[in-house]
Amino acid sequence: MGRPKRLKEQAGRYALVDGIPFQLPVNSFKSPALMAAFSIDADKAAALMPGNELHPFRLWNKGLLVITVVNYVETNIGKYIEYSIAIACTHGSKPAPRLLPAMFMKTFGTGQYVFDLPVSTEVSVKGGKGIWGMPKHQANLDFIVGDEWVSSQYDLDGQLAMRIDVARPKKAWLPMNMGAVNYCAFRGLLMASYIYFKGKLGFSLMKKGSARLTIGDHPRMQPLKSLGISEHPLFCGFFPETAGVLDDHFEAWFLSEKTPPAKPMEGTESVVNLEQKQEWLAPPDRK
Repeated sequence: MGRPKRLKEQAGRYALVDGIPFQLPVNSFKSPALMAAFSIDADKAAALMPGNELHPFRLWNKGLLVITVVNYVETNIGKYIEYSIAIACTHGSKPAPRLLPAMFMKTFGTGQYVFDLPVSTEVSVKGGKGIWGMPKHQANLDFIVGDEWVSSQYDLDGQLAMRIDVARPKKAWLPMNMGAVNYCAFRGLLMASYIYFKGKLGFSLMKKGSARLTIGDHPRMQPLKSLGISEHPLFCGFFPETAGVLDDHFEAWFLSEKTPPAKPMEGTESVVNLEQKQEWLAPPDRK
Protein backbone atom coordinates (compact mmCIF):
# COMPACT_ATOMS: atom_id res chain seq x y z
CA MET A 1 0.00 0.00 0.00
CA GLY A 2 1.85 3.06 -1.25
CA ARG A 3 1.36 6.68 -0.27
CA PRO A 4 -1.47 8.12 -2.43
CA LYS A 5 -0.61 10.68 -5.11
CA ARG A 6 -3.26 12.96 -3.65
CA LEU A 7 -1.30 13.39 -0.40
CA LYS A 8 1.72 14.56 -2.35
CA GLU A 9 -0.44 17.06 -4.22
CA GLN A 10 -1.86 18.43 -0.95
CA ALA A 11 1.60 18.97 0.58
CA GLY A 12 2.18 22.51 1.80
CA ARG A 13 -1.52 23.39 2.12
CA TYR A 14 -3.18 24.14 5.47
CA ALA A 15 -6.23 22.72 7.26
CA LEU A 16 -8.12 23.68 10.43
CA VAL A 17 -10.20 20.82 11.84
CA ASP A 18 -11.97 20.98 15.23
CA GLY A 19 -9.85 24.01 16.00
CA ILE A 20 -6.59 22.11 15.41
CA PRO A 21 -4.37 23.64 12.71
CA PHE A 22 -2.46 21.29 10.40
CA GLN A 23 0.02 21.85 7.62
CA LEU A 24 -0.52 18.99 5.20
CA PRO A 25 0.36 16.25 5.20
CA VAL A 26 0.02 15.12 8.83
CA ASN A 27 3.45 13.63 9.28
CA SER A 28 6.25 12.58 11.62
CA PHE A 29 10.04 12.39 11.41
CA LYS A 30 13.00 10.93 13.32
CA SER A 31 10.68 8.75 15.42
CA PRO A 32 11.89 5.42 16.85
CA ALA A 33 9.40 2.58 17.11
CA LEU A 34 9.18 -0.94 18.50
CA MET A 35 6.86 -3.75 17.42
CA ALA A 36 5.97 -7.21 18.66
CA ALA A 37 3.36 -9.76 17.59
CA PHE A 38 2.12 -12.65 19.74
CA SER A 39 -0.19 -15.53 18.82
CA ILE A 40 -3.63 -15.54 20.45
CA ASP A 41 -6.87 -17.52 20.39
CA ALA A 42 -8.59 -16.21 17.26
CA ASP A 43 -12.12 -17.16 18.34
CA LYS A 44 -11.77 -15.30 21.63
CA ALA A 45 -10.26 -12.34 19.79
CA ALA A 46 -13.36 -12.23 17.56
CA ALA A 47 -15.49 -11.60 20.66
CA LEU A 48 -13.59 -8.34 21.30
CA MET A 49 -14.29 -6.92 17.85
CA PRO A 50 -17.26 -4.60 17.26
CA GLY A 51 -20.00 -5.21 14.71
CA ASN A 52 -20.00 -8.14 12.28
CA GLU A 53 -17.57 -7.08 9.53
CA LEU A 54 -14.22 -7.32 11.32
CA HIS A 55 -12.67 -10.78 11.63
CA PRO A 56 -9.40 -11.94 13.21
CA PHE A 57 -6.58 -12.49 10.76
CA ARG A 58 -5.73 -16.19 11.10
CA LEU A 59 -2.20 -17.48 10.91
CA TRP A 60 -3.22 -21.11 10.53
CA ASN A 61 -5.44 -21.58 13.58
CA LYS A 62 -4.17 -18.61 15.62
CA GLY A 63 -4.76 -14.87 15.65
CA LEU A 64 -2.22 -12.11 16.31
CA LEU A 65 -1.94 -9.51 19.04
CA VAL A 66 0.20 -6.64 17.74
CA ILE A 67 1.92 -4.15 20.04
CA THR A 68 3.41 -1.06 18.37
CA VAL A 69 4.90 1.84 20.31
CA VAL A 70 6.13 4.96 18.52
CA ASN A 71 8.07 7.75 20.16
CA TYR A 72 6.97 10.62 17.94
CA VAL A 73 9.87 13.07 18.12
CA GLU A 74 8.74 15.48 15.38
CA THR A 75 5.08 15.84 14.32
CA ASN A 76 2.55 18.50 13.34
CA ILE A 77 1.26 18.56 16.94
CA GLY A 78 4.49 18.21 18.92
CA LYS A 79 6.19 15.32 20.70
CA TYR A 80 4.29 12.36 22.15
CA ILE A 81 4.38 8.60 22.62
CA GLU A 82 1.67 6.41 21.11
CA TYR A 83 1.14 2.89 22.51
CA SER A 84 -0.99 0.77 20.17
CA ILE A 85 -2.56 -2.49 21.38
CA ALA A 86 -4.28 -4.14 18.43
CA ILE A 87 -5.57 -7.38 16.94
CA ALA A 88 -4.66 -8.20 13.33
CA CYS A 89 -7.85 -8.40 11.30
CA THR A 90 -9.63 -8.43 7.96
CA HIS A 91 -12.70 -6.47 6.88
CA GLY A 92 -15.61 -7.91 4.95
CA SER A 93 -18.93 -9.71 5.18
CA LYS A 94 -17.23 -13.05 5.90
CA PRO A 95 -14.00 -14.23 7.57
CA ALA A 96 -11.09 -14.40 5.16
CA PRO A 97 -9.11 -17.56 4.32
CA ARG A 98 -6.00 -18.29 6.35
CA LEU A 99 -2.71 -16.64 5.30
CA LEU A 100 -3.96 -15.13 2.02
CA PRO A 101 -4.82 -11.73 3.58
CA ALA A 102 -1.12 -11.23 4.32
CA MET A 103 -0.44 -11.25 0.55
CA PHE A 104 -3.65 -9.66 -0.74
CA MET A 105 -4.14 -6.97 1.86
CA LYS A 106 -6.34 -4.62 -0.16
CA THR A 107 -8.62 -7.44 -1.31
CA PHE A 108 -9.33 -8.59 2.23
CA GLY A 109 -9.12 -5.21 3.98
CA THR A 110 -6.21 -6.49 6.05
CA GLY A 111 -5.27 -4.26 8.95
CA GLN A 112 -5.58 -4.13 12.71
CA TYR A 113 -8.41 -3.45 15.12
CA VAL A 114 -7.08 -0.99 17.69
CA PHE A 115 -8.22 -2.21 21.10
CA ASP A 116 -6.48 0.54 23.09
CA LEU A 117 -4.34 3.54 22.17
CA PRO A 118 -2.90 5.56 25.07
CA VAL A 119 -0.88 8.65 24.17
CA SER A 120 1.17 11.25 26.04
CA THR A 121 -0.65 14.50 25.20
CA GLU A 122 -4.15 15.92 25.26
CA VAL A 123 -3.87 17.43 21.78
CA SER A 124 -3.13 13.95 20.38
CA VAL A 125 -6.32 12.67 22.02
CA LYS A 126 -8.40 15.55 20.67
CA GLY A 127 -7.17 15.09 17.11
CA GLY A 128 -6.78 11.32 16.96
CA LYS A 129 -10.11 10.48 18.56
CA GLY A 130 -12.18 13.45 17.40
CA ILE A 131 -11.12 13.33 13.75
CA TRP A 132 -10.08 9.74 13.01
CA GLY A 133 -12.05 7.91 15.73
CA MET A 134 -8.97 6.35 17.35
CA PRO A 135 -9.45 5.17 20.97
CA LYS A 136 -6.87 7.61 22.30
CA HIS A 137 -6.67 8.70 25.92
CA GLN A 138 -3.89 10.26 27.94
CA ALA A 139 -1.77 7.95 30.09
CA ASN A 140 1.62 7.62 31.78
CA LEU A 141 4.02 6.37 29.09
CA ASP A 142 7.74 6.04 28.48
CA PHE A 143 10.03 4.81 25.70
CA ILE A 144 13.49 3.68 26.75
CA VAL A 145 16.21 2.68 24.28
CA GLY A 146 19.00 0.76 26.03
CA ASP A 147 22.03 -1.12 24.79
CA GLU A 148 20.29 -4.51 25.04
CA TRP A 149 16.56 -3.78 25.26
CA VAL A 150 14.03 -1.29 23.93
CA SER A 151 11.17 -0.92 26.38
CA SER A 152 7.89 0.94 26.85
CA GLN A 153 5.58 0.95 29.86
CA TYR A 154 1.95 2.07 30.08
CA ASP A 155 0.44 3.03 33.44
CA LEU A 156 -3.10 4.28 34.02
CA ASP A 157 -4.75 5.51 37.22
CA GLY A 158 -1.64 4.63 39.19
CA GLN A 159 -1.67 1.00 38.00
CA LEU A 160 0.45 -0.95 35.55
CA ALA A 161 -1.50 -1.57 32.36
CA MET A 162 1.18 -3.05 30.09
CA ARG A 163 4.91 -3.23 29.52
CA ILE A 164 6.67 -4.44 26.39
CA ASP A 165 10.41 -5.17 26.20
CA VAL A 166 12.05 -5.98 22.86
CA ALA A 167 15.63 -7.25 22.56
CA ARG A 168 17.52 -4.62 20.62
CA PRO A 169 18.78 -6.05 17.33
CA LYS A 170 22.45 -5.64 16.51
CA LYS A 171 21.58 -3.81 13.31
CA ALA A 172 18.54 -2.26 11.66
CA TRP A 173 19.18 -3.26 8.07
CA LEU A 174 15.87 -4.01 6.31
CA PRO A 175 14.37 -1.00 4.44
CA MET A 176 10.59 -0.80 4.95
CA ASN A 177 8.21 1.45 3.02
CA MET A 178 4.60 0.43 3.50
CA GLY A 179 1.11 1.35 4.60
CA ALA A 180 -1.28 0.05 7.23
CA VAL A 181 -4.99 0.27 8.03
CA ASN A 182 -6.25 0.96 11.55
CA TYR A 183 -9.87 0.06 12.36
CA CYS A 184 -11.41 1.77 15.38
CA ALA A 185 -14.86 1.99 16.99
CA PHE A 186 -16.22 5.45 17.90
CA ARG A 187 -19.64 7.18 17.86
CA GLY A 188 -21.32 3.91 16.85
CA LEU A 189 -19.14 3.79 13.74
CA LEU A 190 -16.38 1.53 12.50
CA MET A 191 -13.71 3.95 11.27
CA ALA A 192 -10.74 3.09 9.07
CA SER A 193 -7.68 5.33 8.88
CA TYR A 194 -4.52 4.88 6.83
CA ILE A 195 -0.89 5.45 7.70
CA TYR A 196 2.24 5.20 5.54
CA PHE A 197 5.69 4.87 7.03
CA LYS A 198 9.27 4.06 6.19
CA GLY A 199 12.46 3.25 8.05
CA LYS A 200 15.08 0.56 8.55
CA LEU A 201 14.07 -2.39 10.70
CA GLY A 202 16.03 -4.83 12.81
CA PHE A 203 13.96 -7.87 13.79
CA SER A 204 13.67 -11.42 15.11
CA LEU A 205 11.33 -14.19 13.98
CA MET A 206 10.00 -16.82 16.41
CA LYS A 207 12.98 -16.36 18.71
CA LYS A 208 12.38 -17.32 22.33
CA GLY A 209 13.06 -14.53 24.77
CA SER A 210 13.31 -11.84 22.09
CA ALA A 211 10.39 -9.92 23.61
CA ARG A 212 8.62 -9.86 26.98
CA LEU A 213 5.00 -8.80 27.35
CA THR A 214 3.65 -7.99 30.83
CA ILE A 215 -0.04 -7.25 31.28
CA GLY A 216 -0.95 -5.50 34.52
CA ASP A 217 -4.05 -5.59 36.69
CA HIS A 218 -5.76 -2.46 35.39
CA PRO A 219 -9.40 -3.30 34.50
CA ARG A 220 -8.91 -1.90 31.00
CA MET A 221 -6.51 -4.77 30.25
CA GLN A 222 -8.56 -7.64 31.63
CA PRO A 223 -10.18 -8.66 28.28
CA LEU A 224 -6.70 -9.33 26.91
CA LYS A 225 -6.03 -11.94 29.58
CA SER A 226 -8.69 -14.19 28.04
CA LEU A 227 -6.87 -14.41 24.70
CA GLY A 228 -4.27 -17.05 25.58
CA ILE A 229 -1.36 -14.83 24.56
CA SER A 230 1.79 -16.80 23.71
CA GLU A 231 4.76 -16.38 26.01
CA HIS A 232 7.20 -15.83 23.15
CA PRO A 233 6.64 -13.53 20.14
CA LEU A 234 6.20 -14.65 16.56
CA PHE A 235 7.88 -11.43 15.50
CA CYS A 236 9.49 -8.43 17.15
CA GLY A 237 11.52 -5.54 15.84
CA PHE A 238 12.92 -2.07 16.34
CA PHE A 239 13.11 0.96 14.04
CA PRO A 240 15.77 3.40 15.29
CA GLU A 241 14.07 6.04 13.17
CA THR A 242 10.87 6.25 11.12
CA ALA A 243 9.07 8.82 9.00
CA GLY A 244 5.32 8.54 8.64
CA VAL A 245 2.27 10.16 7.05
CA LEU A 246 -1.30 9.88 8.34
CA ASP A 247 -3.80 10.08 5.49
CA ASP A 248 -6.41 12.84 5.75
CA HIS A 249 -8.85 10.44 4.08
CA PHE A 250 -10.75 7.98 6.27
CA GLU A 251 -13.80 5.75 5.95
CA ALA A 252 -16.68 4.92 8.27
CA TRP A 253 -19.49 2.38 8.43
CA PHE A 254 -22.39 2.02 10.88
CA LEU A 255 -21.75 -0.62 13.53
CA SER A 256 -24.70 -2.97 13.91
CA GLU A 257 -25.83 -5.56 16.44
CA LYS A 258 -28.38 -8.38 16.32
CA THR A 259 -30.63 -6.48 18.74
CA PRO A 260 -31.02 -2.73 19.37
CA PRO A 261 -27.94 -1.46 21.26
CA ALA A 262 -28.64 -0.96 24.96
CA LYS A 263 -26.50 2.16 25.32
CA PRO A 264 -24.61 4.54 23.04
CA MET A 265 -20.90 4.11 22.36
CA GLU A 266 -18.47 6.78 23.50
CA GLY A 267 -18.89 9.79 21.22
CA THR A 268 -17.98 13.40 20.59
CA GLU A 269 -18.86 14.40 24.13
CA SER A 270 -15.54 12.84 25.16
CA VAL A 271 -13.47 15.22 23.01
CA VAL A 272 -15.46 18.43 22.48
CA ASN A 273 -14.08 20.16 25.59
CA LEU A 274 -10.50 18.93 25.28
CA GLU A 275 -7.75 21.48 24.78
CA GLN A 276 -4.56 21.35 22.72
CA LYS A 277 -2.15 20.83 25.58
CA GLN A 278 1.20 19.20 24.85
CA GLU A 279 2.21 18.51 28.47
CA TRP A 280 2.91 14.89 29.39
CA LEU A 281 1.80 13.10 32.52
CA ALA A 282 4.50 11.82 34.89
CA PRO A 283 6.42 8.79 33.58
CA PRO A 284 5.15 5.35 34.64
CA ASP A 285 6.34 3.75 37.87
CA ARG A 286 9.02 1.20 36.99
CA LYS A 287 9.47 -0.88 40.14
